[in-house]
Amino acid sequence: MPIRVAIVEDNLDFRMGTSLILRTSPGFEVAGEFANAEAFFVASDRIDPDVVLMDISLPGMSGIEATRLLREKHPRYQVIVLTVHQDDDSVFRAICAGAIGYVTKPVLPATLLEAVENAFGGGTPMSPSIARRVLTMFKEFRPPEKVDHQLTNREVAVLERLVEGDDYQQIADALFISVFTVRAHLRNIYDKLHVHSKSQAVARALQDHIVHRM
Repeated sequence: MPIRVAIVEDNLDFRMGTSLILRTSPGFEVAGEFANAEAFFVASDRIDPDVVLMDISLPGMSGIEATRLLREKHPRYQVIVLTVHQDDDSVFRAICAGAIGYVTKPVLPATLLEAVENAFGGGTPMSPSIARRVLTMFKEFRPPEKVDHQLTNREVAVLERLVEGDDYQQIADALFISVFTVRAHLRNIYDKLHVHSKSQAVARALQDHIVHRM
């Protein structure tokens, strides 16, 4: 089966060019093309893509916020940020939002296809310059040797599922608890980690080595 790809890009020329590359390449299928994130979300359930190519600078909802919401709604979809932005803040926020890859424009057709295949296969496609930035950020970041947030075993288990991209119902099913109990655990987790959202909790969990991505 071909890899189904959705394109969320407000630049018409780039969107059409990306679509043409995918449509004329064996093993790929364009699930949909969208000029903004809002239009994509309306169609996301219907088109059911495997990989989403997401621009950052979109009219209305930003690509980073769209990535965050998409990971909550459809954790199976693999999001590759495809953008001109190369600053550390954009890279960090996109990764924390759940992007599996970060590729900068302009991009060669072969590089684009390789990135989509890599993401679909469980990899983390990144432009070489972005990969260097990520490595530099990790080298400069010095977390404490050990951070004790006094999480219970059950709270850690909930946090592990959150890092994996599960929604409330999936966490409840996996841990054999109710959605109400999941929400209660998450409130305690937010308080103990001093965060206010899922993405912040995931970032803190990874930064402080509370949990690790599987």
